[in-house]
Amino acid sequence: MKELTKRREPFSFMLYLSIVGSSLVFFFIILVFITKEVSNQPITLKIPGVFWASTCIILTSSSTLHWANKAFRQERFRSYRLNISLTLLCGIAFMVLQAWGWRQMFMKGITMSNSTGGMFIYILSGLHLAHALGGIIALAVANNDAFKRMEYVDSYVYSVNPPNQLKLRLISIYWHFIDALWLLLFIFLLYHASQNPGNSH
Repeated sequence: MKELTKRREPFSFMLYLSIVGSSLVFFFIILVFITKEVSNQPITLKIPGVFWASTCIILTSSSTLHWANKAFRQERFRSYRLNISLTLLCGIAFMVLQAWGWRQMFMKGITMSNSTGGMFIYILSGLHLAHALGGIIALAVANNDAFKRMEYVDSYVYSVNPPNQLKLRLISIYWHFIDALWLLLFIFLLYHASQNPGNSH
């Protein structure tokens, strides 16, 4: 058991390394935003209203994933299947709502070429969506595994297998990171939108 765990430690290390790398990319973009705002003029932001709904959805997905993990450990596999499915559906809904937010911006004439604030919203939310897509693919794989084993015995055998436990743990860490990252980005954008209200330019 310990040998298996040790052999798979690189997967955890690679995940944490990718999280640090992704965080640095977003930090650099935000740094560019702040530098540009300080050196030139205030950047006006207009946040799509639907982003509020997408934020609530992705925060909900963290809760359902937490419940899925708890059910998995307690061998309540029906509850696990329900909550892992809800997490995936929330993830998909989040992406759809984000895309709808882009449509709202576009319909108002806010594009990357004519709006500095709009450009940063598109870049930050788009890059985040690319990361979220990776998480959704992983959640889809976890869902497929869960529904391939409807019998209790099959689910139990799957749940006590260390590689499968590690897979769910890594998926959970990554998805919670995606959730927390969006929350921080949304708060950042909201703060700047409140400081510089009006039409983006």
